[in-house]
Amino acid sequence: MHDHSSFDGHRWHDMGGTDAGPVPQDGHDFSLWEKRVDALMVLCSGAGLFTVDGLRRVLEDMGEQAFETMTYYERWIAAINQNLIEAGTYTSAELAARMAEVAARGPTYGEAQQP
Repeated sequence: MHDHSSFDGHRWHDMGGTDAGPVPQDGHDFSLWEKRVDALMVLCSGAGLFTVDGLRRVLEDMGEQAFETMTYYERWIAAINQNLIEAGTYTSAELAARMAEVAARGPTYGEAQQP
């Protein structure tokens, strides 16, 4: 049995009302892969492959370490991927095979275009 006497009703990710430190005000130029993650999220949710609640569940279940070590878009692509696997869009094995095919094309876009 767990001692819940110290639980204040907030999970680790719920920082409402607590001091989170200064908010960075500098601009951020999004990289191409970040823009693609955003587009993938919009397209897949629009196609009904997952919901905002489904994405949020995965993001919250990642744990505090993910929020300390992963970037915003790294967390989002992981959440999108988990939801697509759960929806039966593809399997982990199919994703791994496709990723190996892409990696074999070369490390840059230009190299991937060469025969």
